[in-house]
Amino acid sequence: MVPTYATVNLTALAHNLSCITGYLSPSCKVLAVVKANAYGHGAVTIAHTLAKQGVERFAVASLDEGIELRQAGLTAPILILGALFEEQIVDLMAHRLTPVVSDGRILPALAKAVRAHPAPYQIHLKVDTGMGRLGLSMDELPAILDAQILRSPLQIEGVMTHLADADGEDSAFTERQLGAFHAMLEQVRLRGLTLPLVHVANSAAIVRFPEAHFSLVRPGIMLYGYHTLPASVRAPALKPVLSLRTTIAQLRTIPQGGTVSYNKTFVAERPTRIAVLPIGYADGYSRQLSNRGFVLIQGTRAPIIGLVCMDMIMVDVTDLPSVQIGETVTLIGQQGTESIGADEVAGLIGTIPYEVLCGIGSRVPRFYEST
Repeated sequence: MVPTYATVNLTALAHNLSCITGYLSPSCKVLAVVKANAYGHGAVTIAHTLAKQGVERFAVASLDEGIELRQAGLTAPILILGALFEEQIVDLMAHRLTPVVSDGRILPALAKAVRAHPAPYQIHLKVDTGMGRLGLSMDELPAILDAQILRSPLQIEGVMTHLADADGEDSAFTERQLGAFHAMLEQVRLRGLTLPLVHVANSAAIVRFPEAHFSLVRPGIMLYGYHTLPASVRAPALKPVLSLRTTIAQLRTIPQGGTVSYNKTFVAERPTRIAVLPIGYADGYSRQLSNRGFVLIQGTRAPIIGLVCMDMIMVDVTDLPSVQIGETVTLIGQQGTESIGADEVAGLIGTIPYEVLCGIGSRVPRFYEST
């Protein structure tokens, strides 16, 4: 028996992929973002599932994430979105991973390492158009495009930028970024360079900015059933992929005036029946949900009382007299007609669903189902 676990619904994943492709032209393909363990869903299974559904390219943040997918048998192209260091180049090549070059200083080391490679080694260039994070500046780009080092043995397969405010209320900043990106593409065109892959659109831009689709789009959070689009934008009918559940470990009753958990932050105003649940902030269930969050038991919301502990939380089940030890509790997901989404949890603690999902710890096993 596993008392605390996450269930990942692969049918919902397929539904969300279909929603995404519905926005695209036939010539535009999906580059699935499976970094951060596929946003907490399990990168290996998610990537293999998406590959079976026709996704041909994947993106991760780090070299280690890419190596994990290669060692798990994924043969599709894998793009490394994060920074690359010289010490990583040997492993990058050994596992046939595609780097995103965001700093021209890495190019000589890359070129030296691939000289013995039997074919041109493909890279992508990242241009900073306003994110203010990784990326080549527009000023340094012309010299890099003119450099002989990018003719052989390195080969530019693709070029990208990252949108900073695609989910913001005002579209003006995104439009300026897209304008800057088009100016960069004109620099490429004037040099007679051919770039098979051009990609800009993240999840929000897939919906809001069709002019940002180019040849690839990079969905992340939408694959997993959530979005951060403003209320003014019609959102796709996504289905949350992950459910988080645990099991009642103990039931106890405390008297009026009794306290629960550390620092006596909950004081019972009546005789209170408490269910103790074996999940806590070490599992990624935020301490900020103390005395604030809810769980579902018997299809009914039960409030968290007291401080969330490292390994346990307590909930008030006084109004659920038939509750028994061993019953299933839903922290994220649906139970009966009630549901709690990662977006609701995020709203309670002032963050975004990305952080809630990515934060689910490694000691919480993931089980996969198709329904």
